[in-house]
Amino acid sequence: MDGGDATPEPDPGDVAEVADLDTDHTPLAAAVRERDAVGLVVVGDRFDDDLRWLTRFAGPDREYAFIATVDDAADDGSDAAGEGDGLHTVLCAPALFDEQARREFPGDEVRTDRQGDAAGVRAAAALAARGVDSGTVLVPRGIPHDAAVHLERAGYEVTATDAVADARERKTDAELDRLRRVQRAAIRGIARAEAVLAEATVERNADDGRGVVRWNGGPLSTERLRRQVNGVLAANGVRDAGNTVVGAGATAADLHYTGTDAIRPGETVLIDASPRGPDGYHGDVTRTFAVAPEGGWERRAYVACEAAREAALAEIAAGVPASTVHEEAAAELVAHGFRVDSSSVGFTHSTGHGVGVSLHEAPSLSADRELAAGNVITVEPGVYDPDEGGVRLEDLAVVTEEGYELLGEYPFSLVPESRKRD
Repeated sequence: MDGGDATPEPDPGDVAEVADLDTDHTPLAAAVRERDAVGLVVVGDRFDDDLRWLTRFAGPDREYAFIATVDDAADDGSDAAGEGDGLHTVLCAPALFDEQARREFPGDEVRTDRQGDAAGVRAAAALAARGVDSGTVLVPRGIPHDAAVHLERAGYEVTATDAVADARERKTDAELDRLRRVQRAAIRGIARAEAVLAEATVERNADDGRGVVRWNGGPLSTERLRRQVNGVLAANGVRDAGNTVVGAGATAADLHYTGTDAIRPGETVLIDASPRGPDGYHGDVTRTFAVAPEGGWERRAYVACEAAREAALAEIAAGVPASTVHEEAAAELVAHGFRVDSSSVGFTHSTGHGVGVSLHEAPSLSADRELAAGNVITVEPGVYDPDEGGVRLEDLAVVTEEGYELLGEYPFSLVPESRKRD
């Protein structure tokens, strides 16, 4: 990491014990029964977020399977299915991961047999072991083709379902705790970026009217600033996961810029930190700064985004159509003279999206569906112009019955400030 101030120490509160993560399978049991299915099968690897959420198992980059069947014993009102959700859940552990699977999987059974077989074959065998040798099996739409073929060859009818994605939308208290913790780490990354920019100096060059921003003995680039952010994320126990966006000037108008560009006086510097915590949950926060701004486009865009953010937050509550939040933010930006629904200039994206074990998941704030308590969403109005730069202000909020709660807060200022650290 570059020199300068030492990396801040992590918050001691973030290393305290937290409640165990479990998965409420009740919505999945309801989906299985509604479709008159015999069970649910999910096949994937460590990069499959549905599988990570279902199993709480951080497995390898090769396929394994989750199987859920209706637990007949639970139909009589007993609690034979763990928490009474009505499903018997099985993880077919991948080879060499037996102990980790038993340690991490909160379900009913870990199977370690037939580890040389394909995951789809093992899933069919697990169904048969439960006495289910035919019928409809629900699977996510993205199930690997060979897994679906193996299930069909074993005599099951495979039917796609969105039940897992839908169930993931409402976060439990334990999930919210993880999201708060990783969001705090993301905010510390933003704080480091602002501190670097506040320490930076402007060097004017007679041959280049634009000048250059210098920090710690050399020109400051987006890559140098990104390394500072990522160093803080690592010190706080989260991974940047390749998601740290830092753009300056024209590249600040690139929504996901991860390259190297010079940071120059007066240009907007957009920093978006979206790290992933040890349990798989993401944070997501964005701030925009400018070193020695002139008070033109960048100031007008910043004020517009602040107003749009407030307008969007004011609409959030359980039962409110998600699209209403987007429409209010867009209307505020239009009132400030910026275009919306353009492909390259103005407000070019939705006001926000869901966040959980996926950085982008449902609900989208451009969707015509009602928000529900427990949804965790970003609020991120932005305006972009490749000839001017880009401004985005983003925070993470959980929807409540009455409104919302921010999962972390950080001040707003276009001009970077030296702030007192935690």
